[in-house]
Amino acid sequence: MSKTSTGPLQGIRVLDLSAVVLGPYATQILGDFGAEIVKVESPSGDLMRLNGVSRNRGMSSIFLTLNRNKRSIALDLQTAAGKEVLRRMLPAFDVLVHNMRVEAIERLGFGYDAVRALNPKAVYVAATGFDQDGPDAGRPAFDDIIQAGSGLASVASTGRETPDYVPSLIADKTTGMAVTNAVLAALVHRERSGHGQYIEVPMLETMAAFVLTEHLGGLAFEPPLAPAGYARLLEGGRKPAPTKDGFIALLPYSAGHWRAFFEAAGRPEIGEQYAHEDRARRNENNARLYAEMRATTPSRTTAEWMAICADCDIPATPIYTLDQVTEHPQLKAVELFSVVEHPSEGAVRQVRPATKFAQTPAGIARPAPLLGQHTDEILREAGFGDAEIAALHERKIVFGKEK
Repeated sequence: MSKTSTGPLQGIRVLDLSAVVLGPYATQILGDFGAEIVKVESPSGDLMRLNGVSRNRGMSSIFLTLNRNKRSIALDLQTAAGKEVLRRMLPAFDVLVHNMRVEAIERLGFGYDAVRALNPKAVYVAATGFDQDGPDAGRPAFDDIIQAGSGLASVASTGRETPDYVPSLIADKTTGMAVTNAVLAALVHRERSGHGQYIEVPMLETMAAFVLTEHLGGLAFEPPLAPAGYARLLEGGRKPAPTKDGFIALLPYSAGHWRAFFEAAGRPEIGEQYAHEDRARRNENNARLYAEMRATTPSRTTAEWMAICADCDIPATPIYTLDQVTEHPQLKAVELFSVVEHPSEGAVRQVRPATKFAQTPAGIARPAPLLGQHTDEILREAGFGDAEIAALHERKIVFGKEK
């Protein structure tokens, strides 16, 4: 892997004070797009260094995927000297991202006003759990809490006796993408105006908007015309269909799709009766159409249905397990995955950035760093001399050795 970035954000410097998933996911995307990311870690490191599968302690599978294209400085911000180090670093950065509670970072001395005094043009992003203008400001927030509060856990549990969570850190990652979008928008504004600004990206509000995009339903009107929810998803029976040898994801979407499917299945009368050309009338029959489809699919194998769907241009795919995704023919053909040599972890599988820029390609220039791996070089860039750096190590203000 080259240490030279080629992405469209080349030249943008991001100070990453975030940890766990939300913030690191956002800064990873910015790094993939070419920004220089300096990850500031505590002496014990980001908590996600220990979550997931590990070959060596502190370099877990999750940390590896969230923290590529970053350099790490290990710094004790609980000390006055550690705070002073960060203050000396701040003027050289374009963006600061954190996902601490606002009260906590204010106590630390790096709230927006303090940072703006040192760097007026900085784009400052606070990824919070809850909008700070509401009664829940300052409460702890994690993915499960936000899934539950935003309605996502309820929607994901439709048809079950008890609610459950989506088994993905979807609130963290979705909010992380919102952070990335906010940074990019603010950088455009700064380019036009010359001004930085404060940005808050709250998890609950971001996810509520995300879920209700299609599920606001009758609540889109005042007074409500119907309950919340998108019936086509919640009541239409959309789920993997059983086949003779497994399951298939099969989605006849148009009237033509439905009629072609039932024609191929030897049951043309179903399509003729329920697959109306008028979309509103067809939507009224969605539950019946999906029920008939699921009653029909066990008659053939997954491969047989895939061939039929290919002939009829009906969207369909086999169900891939997590262990099988890396062998997906499409993903292999576009080389989404590759095995590379990590300096400390040996052979590791990485997933390249999916977004493709024609002129300024995104890419992976650096592997995820060891804790404090770049402490000394980052300090030198901030103007610290070798004697100062040695003294900071001696006093246990900074940590890490160059590799």
